[in-house]
Amino acid sequence: MTSFLDPFIAFVSAHAWLAYLTLFLAALLEAVPVVGSVIPGSTIILALSALVPGGELKLPWVLLAAALGAVLGDGSAYWVGHRQQREILNTWPLTNYPRVVAESESFFKRFGTWAVFFARFVPPIRAFVPVTAGALGMSPTRFYTVNIPAILVWAPAHVLPGVLAVSALHEYAGLHHHGHVGKHIWMLTVVAVAIVGGVAVWLYRRRNGGGVAEAKPRG
Repeated sequence: MTSFLDPFIAFVSAHAWLAYLTLFLAALLEAVPVVGSVIPGSTIILALSALVPGGELKLPWVLLAAALGAVLGDGSAYWVGHRQQREILNTWPLTNYPRVVAESESFFKRFGTWAVFFARFVPPIRAFVPVTAGALGMSPTRFYTVNIPAILVWAPAHVLPGVLAVSALHEYAGLHHHGHVGKHIWMLTVVAVAIVGGVAVWLYRRRNGGGVAEAKPRG
């Protein structure tokens, strides 16, 4: 996979519009059931994000491309499940992944609405929970109320580490003309890490009892 990604990333980095399109498609395909379990979307996003400090790509557009791709991918999967209900879970190609489908359904039943938020950060069920949410009857309003905020946290959490790492490398190497990027990235990264860390701790406590009643799926 690396032998393919390296020249691919090098090629798209020379064409900004193609890089943004690739970011969009990587985030979109990563959210599609089955496809999302084999497409290295996170790796592609991280690799292309590393081009921001050098000026090849712009941070706002990188974040926007990743977020829009995730919204469209999750939304498409949700609507397929919403229209076909439980029948979709027993249809090819999902029938080739019974374990992941079962885990996704169990995850959704355990955490209810919040499963849509948590699944954004838990591969490979990230690609299966939206369709499961639709199949189990979650309303569109409830789905998007949780899904969109999750994506707004997920996008910076995936993009900023690559930007920060390369920005820090540039500063360490004495490329001070990129220093202003690093200051902003540090602030955004701290916020993103704090949010993701808090969610992870909360999820861990829920999965281990934590004295909190088990969440039930709702409409």
